Amino acid sequence: MKRRDFLHSSTAAASLATLSSLSLPSFGQLADDNKFRKEIGIQLYTLRNQIKEDVSKTIKAVVDAGYHQGEMYGFPNCDPMIKAAKEHDLALHSSHINWECVTNPTKKGVQPFAEVLDKANEVGLKHLVVPYLHKHERDGIDAYKKTAENMNNAAKAANKAGIQLAYHNHAFEFKPEDGGKTGFDVFMDEFEPEMQFELDVFWVKVGGVDPVTLINKLKGRVSQLHLKDLKIGMDLPNFGKVPKDAFQELGDGMIPMEPIIKAAGATGVAHCHVEQDQSPDPIKSIQQSMQYLKTI
Repeated sequence: MKRRDFLHSSTAAASLATLSSLSLPSFGQLADDNKFRKEIGIQLYTLRNQIKEDVSKTIKAVVDAGYHQGEMYGFPNCDPMIKAAKEHDLALHSSHINWECVTNPTKKGVQPFAEVLDKANEVGLKHLVVPYLHKHERDGIDAYKKTAENMNNAAKAANKAGIQLAYHNHAFEFKPEDGGKTGFDVFMDEFEPEMQFELDVFWVKVGGVDPVTLINKLKGRVSQLHLKDLKIGMDLPNFGKVPKDAFQELGDGMIPMEPIIKAAGATGVAHCHVEQDQSPDPIKSIQQSMQYLKTI
């Protein structure tokens, strides 16, 4: 299943073999007592193909790689991931959801958001995330405003249930619409205090915006971050598709991660999740990204 159904070099092995010889920058912000190091997460969509084949084995590999929490996808249809996480002691605080329960709640066949919240509380989740938007949900400024209104309504219900709702960006929100305003501008203007952002620093950068600047601008409004790196030499901004090799392991691309981690700590971000949408070997990729984060 493609992501939008839920939402929407050398080999990796050789990279791992030579990792110890790489000259990596200091990551003092992720010292042993840093909360993001102690709770570093992984967006499990990175491992979607492996999860389909053997969810328990895959979750064990995540834990063995040093990740302390997993962010699920496709909630509430996540029972195999939930079971495997309990089996291998992987904490679950957050999930991406089947988002039309928020953005199109009156559509026939869409599960009521109240039921999604009930399931989230059963699992113990504290964060739910709208991971994507259909074209009609972002087709111009008025569509963005309507989508923001629906997300605000859902966020208030989530808040009453003790859950934080957030929106995960891609790059298309940063494309100027008529008058030069962007969809992301609309969300910044229209989101009420109950509604927050899960910023994906890769897509922020692809959209032509500096991630640290945006995190600081949204101080107190970003609940979680996605950490992923972007291939050096990419033409930016890009509001469409990017090639598969645009997605790089942390430290191999153009996005400095230490300033992002520092900004997260200074602005109230609750969780950071590593994600790599595309990789020839996702297990090796998440291992390499973790090794980078542990380098001091």
